[in-house]
Amino acid sequence: MRNHYSGLLTKIHLWADVFFFNLSFLLAYAFRFDDALNFPESQYMNLMLLANLVWILTIHVFKTYAFTRLSYHFYTQLGNFIKAVLVHAAIMTTYLYLSKKGEDFSRIQFLASYVMFVSLSSIAKALSVTALKTYRKAGYNYNKYAIVGKGDLASLIREFYGERKELGYRYFGMIDINDHKGEVSYIETLIKDKKLDYLYCCLSEMNDDQVREVIKIGERQKTQIRLVPDFRGFMTNMATIEYHDMYPIIQVNTKPFSSFNEQTVKRVFDLLFSTTVMILGAPIFFFVWIAIKISSPGPVFFKQKRSGQWGEIFEIYKFRSMHVDAHKMGLQHSQGDNDPRITPIGRILRKSRLDELPQFLNVIKGEMSVVGPRPLYKYDVDMLMEAAPHDFQRLLTVKPGITSIGQINVGYADTVAKNVERLRYDLQYLKSYSLLNDLQLIFRTVQVMVLGRGQ
Repeated sequence: MRNHYSGLLTKIHLWADVFFFNLSFLLAYAFRFDDALNFPESQYMNLMLLANLVWILTIHVFKTYAFTRLSYHFYTQLGNFIKAVLVHAAIMTTYLYLSKKGEDFSRIQFLASYVMFVSLSSIAKALSVTALKTYRKAGYNYNKYAIVGKGDLASLIREFYGERKELGYRYFGMIDINDHKGEVSYIETLIKDKKLDYLYCCLSEMNDDQVREVIKIGERQKTQIRLVPDFRGFMTNMATIEYHDMYPIIQVNTKPFSSFNEQTVKRVFDLLFSTTVMILGAPIFFFVWIAIKISSPGPVFFKQKRSGQWGEIFEIYKFRSMHVDAHKMGLQHSQGDNDPRITPIGRILRKSRLDELPQFLNVIKGEMSVVGPRPLYKYDVDMLMEAAPHDFQRLLTVKPGITSIGQINVGYADTVAKNVERLRYDLQYLKSYSLLNDLQLIFRTVQVMVLGRGQ
């Protein structure tokens, strides 16, 4: 079963969407003008022809129908399709506007065409994905594969396809190359007899000569060879492959946000968000300033040395929430609601976390981020370096933040156990960073502020 109609599914999706596009255009025309029996006017036919050409160009540029068995999922297909539709609609709208022909066409017909197109295509994609997965689970349209290797990595490959029968891969054995004194010639017989489509090679169990021989066998037998490096030891560091000319380079990101795009997105977001808060929050800043000035003698702002990125010390800004002589009491951490050092206004500021607002200045200066692990006192740094040195070193690779998932879930940490618990939460954030996650954490922080659950 070597021929699985390679590329047929792509062509079916492509031409089905072209059909749905034209059908939607004609149905929308009939709906708008109550004329289902006659062809549209010439200007609409010309517009439909142009729209078809733009659609073909759009899907070619965005590779809308480039997918594999692994990437053939409904939401993946729908996402690629919607992106192409939005670009297509933008191009057509721009064309009509610039050519001054917009008044000659019905906006209702134009909009209805896209609504019908998206609806019909989405339904077809959902049915197609469901039908194909069901068909493969039943044992049809499968690829045959075997694995060169007998270790844990080979077992993981087999388990992966065994648990995902909808992908359509049928297992035909593992081969321990060392059982045959390093000879690979017998593999060709196996491929020929079983008519294998794929041969997975665990690189950790093969030498370079063996890999070259297997590749030559694959070329002769028209079987795809898939080389599998053992990334299990460092996949948590988000290993990626880059090609330097013809040489593949495995890059292990030893610190979060190491890609230029991530750094840029995070910094631009920090600057825009902090500037917006400082401008829109100016009245709040003013009222807090007045309240602190009236309620207790001393400066409005409070500066304290904290540990930042790479362990560098910087001064964090806060609205003062304690009496000026609080340091004389010799307490390291806050004692909660009964802390005698906190002023009456300070209790309100801490509960609402308004005392943290000046830290947006630290963000603008580049010392902090809006979201990130909280900056710690030297006392807490020493504590964590002793309790969880490796994990804490990883936290020091990023800028500290005004809020964090650890701060939201654990709150103020005044013991080793709480500090370590908060550390675990913050490490999860580093592994799953995205701008959407940052926005969700900011929203949760606002909830804490409104409900007065801060410390």
